[in-house]
Amino acid sequence: MKKLHLLLPLALLALVFGLVACGGSDESDEDKIVNVIETSVTGSDPADCKELATQAFLEQTELEQGAEAVKSCEASAEDTSDDPDSVEVSEVEVDGAAATANVAFTGGGFDGQVISLSLVEEDGDWKLDELTGFAKFDQEKLASAFEEAFADEDGNPQLVTCFGETIRGLSKAQAEEIVIGGSPRPIEEVAEGCIEGLEE
Repeated sequence: MKKLHLLLPLALLALVFGLVACGGSDESDEDKIVNVIETSVTGSDPADCKELATQAFLEQTELEQGAEAVKSCEASAEDTSDDPDSVEVSEVEVDGAAATANVAFTGGGFDGQVISLSLVEEDGDWKLDELTGFAKFDQEKLASAFEEAFADEDGNPQLVTCFGETIRGLSKAQAEEIVIGGSPRPIEEVAEGCIEGLEE
């Protein structure tokens, strides 16, 4: 799992989590899940990409397929620039070898958001499997995070403004498609629309 980032060329979003291995055999499943998620903000070992996330998760968050998703995760695992200051895990529910949880972010690109995710247990170890949606959606903070990310990349100020305004006009479902949909196309369409608007 990799760290969450909002910095990709021309508005491509990568959701990046970093995980470190969690604890002793006396921990409950819920304790292990909470530990995995809470420590995700501190992990920087490229090996965690394959050990602590499923292939499906990597493909969703890296916007790549197969081995390229793993390589992309490993290449950026040590980048802590957009890590949240802290996370709070809640609503952990375990059903056999599957689990769900909500993660509230403070700081970083997902400041103010609460994201729901699913996990699976493989050989006794819990792994992140999918980001499933916003349990709480702070539209203004998300728009501001995108604006800041593009401004940091020396983006065109008018393009930055257009992109922020577009994010502010999205429904929750549309924002989920852009942020966790697993495809670069929705966010490319936003960027293309802004570029076309500037050219008119």
